[in-house]
Amino acid sequence: MSEHIASRKIYYLVFVSLLILTLLTWRIAYIDLGPWNMVVALLIAVFKAGLVATFFMHLRWSASMMRLVLFAAIFWLAILITLTVGDVLTRHTVSHPEPWQASTTISHTVVATNRR
Repeated sequence: MSEHIASRKIYYLVFVSLLILTLLTWRIAYIDLGPWNMVVALLIAVFKAGLVATFFMHLRWSASMMRLVLFAAIFWLAILITLTVGDVLTRHTVSHPEPWQASTTISHTVVATNRR
């Protein structure tokens, strides 16, 4: 099995890209996009993970079986996320009970004890 040796230029470009994407994630965190903040941050994180897997883990030059394993893992992760989101979205909200007035009860007991 022969190993592919990537050039330093590729590693430096991927490293700089990862730094730029990290800075972009940091800057976007301070912009109010409403519910889209999490979506944008996750998209950037997925892109960064793709760069790491493709170049640093050498999936670009690996056999097709390794790519199949990667896609199977991503598919399994998608199943788990779908089931989790489906579970969370179908739950009913539980109403909280009225707060117990402990301080009032204790103060009446103390007053009644002092009157004796």
